[in-house]
Amino acid sequence: VLIHNPQAQLSFAKAGDDKWTWLPPHYLYEDCIYKDDILYAVNIKGELHAFDLSGPVITMKTIITIPEHYDCDSRYIVQAPWGSLLLVFRIVHDHDLEPQPGASEYWNTSEIKICELDALWTKIKVINCLRDHVLFLGHNRSQCLSVNEFPALKENHSYFTDDNFLWTVGHTNNHRDMGILNLDDNNMEEILSPQLCSNCPAPMWITPDLRKMNLMGSMSQQP
Repeated sequence: VLIHNPQAQLSFAKAGDDKWTWLPPHYLYEDCIYKDDILYAVNIKGELHAFDLSGPVITMKTIITIPEHYDCDSRYIVQAPWGSLLLVFRIVHDHDLEPQPGASEYWNTSEIKICELDALWTKIKVINCLRDHVLFLGHNRSQCLSVNEFPALKENHSYFTDDNFLWTVGHTNNHRDMGILNLDDNNMEEILSPQLCSNCPAPMWITPDLRKMNLMGSMSQQP
């Protein structure tokens, strides 16, 4: 699945397809996830859409519209390991887009709110703690992982990279909004310097294939 220009539209391709299928006329999507032949996508208006891709005719319905008081700068949809879908809201309060001469513009994530869809897909409830899980947010697929499987990660934290398109493309020399946010108290720590040596393309997470890594490790140990 791709979210692409113009206007953050959706296209998808299934295994064996020789071309992408475009999903008009919907646009301004921020994140999406595919689950059980359904493509879920959240747009900038706070609407969660469900596209049924199982049949010859694609249908779409709006599952829920997020209340306006969930004001945020970015929206994500995440598959939780326990089966639920999470809506994640990224909020930026700490910014200065008109600095004094000689100073740099900056844009820092200051809060992340998490909601879980109920079983009937009609309501959302706020989650105040992820306990032994973590979030990964950015340009690529949003993820929720268990620290039991990945003990090097910090539980109840969100790892995020800068995915503001206008900021990363229009201000290529400015610092990048990246870090690890503690979901308990919103304290943030740096992953690396926000002033990268190379700012283009924008930073993103890389998910290694552990099966291939294990296979390569086994091969390297062979005489």
